[in-house]
Amino acid sequence: MIIAAPSGLTLLNSEAAATFKNIFNGIFLEAIPFVLAGALLSSTLHLFIPEQMISRWIPKNPLAAILLACSIGIVFPICECGMIPLVRRLIQKGMPVYMAMVFILAGPILNPIVFGSTYTAFRTHPEIAYARMGLALLVSISIGFILYLILKESPLKHSSSKKHNASSYQHQHEHEHEHDHRQQKNRLTAVLIHTADELFGMGKYLILGCLFTAGIQTFIAQESLTAIGGHPLGAYAFMMGFSFVLSLCSTSDAFVASTFVHAFSPGSLLAFLVLGPMLDFKNFMMLLSAFRVKFVLFLMFFIVSLVFVFSFLGDLIIQHLN
Repeated sequence: MIIAAPSGLTLLNSEAAATFKNIFNGIFLEAIPFVLAGALLSSTLHLFIPEQMISRWIPKNPLAAILLACSIGIVFPICECGMIPLVRRLIQKGMPVYMAMVFILAGPILNPIVFGSTYTAFRTHPEIAYARMGLALLVSISIGFILYLILKESPLKHSSSKKHNASSYQHQHEHEHEHDHRQQKNRLTAVLIHTADELFGMGKYLILGCLFTAGIQTFIAQESLTAIGGHPLGAYAFMMGFSFVLSLCSTSDAFVASTFVHAFSPGSLLAFLVLGPMLDFKNFMMLLSAFRVKFVLFLMFFIVSLVFVFSFLGDLIIQHLN
């Protein structure tokens, strides 16, 4: 790998520094409106739509439940950053685990904000935006049926103690009711405060991702990236690992992925765009805090495997259509 970086203090005043700044600003300024819109809608949902309203509409048929879980994100676009605490509450209130996990996987991708940001980022390759939605749908449905068939008990931590769960839930419900009652006094202020909190939480990952991506684009020679992207397994391994480490929000990751469009295949870009929102470092840690380790590792194996297989097939289809 060729590193094209100036040495010493000349770095600050070099052409590389100017390139780094321009790439960072371009990615960040394109992404931030979508991140803000996602935070605002997520906050509105969190403060105005109770979880009970969702859980009442759970179908008994597993196929209908899985399809409903996939479509919830279309109506309620929620960033993956807030998915796990919400889903844990829904499972405690009676939502089947297989349906809840489909909601975690599909919700951050299958919504209009993410589609709009992906379509905007890949203006010259709109097929990537449609392929991302289709791939996310296939992976989510597949994992939903796998969990429905083989999962026999709740994977939540401390789920064996029903008394503990009931007490915990009652205490949490009372706390949330009191919190919601205070928020009703000034809902607009509550939405704005919650939006600012979510924007701060997501924004730090976005900035880190923009810095990392700008650094790669600036200091790693283009021929090195092309060499990685030209190797089938290397391209997928790099982009999937990249998405896991960066932990970007699904409303902004497309702008990062679009900077690699000339060096990597459509399939490897799709793997980046689908794996990241479903399984990245921050989500992995949050899953471990809510679910048993064995279940998280099991889920991780199937997510990575299915994303790789379906994105590879998607690559073949896109190349055939072009």
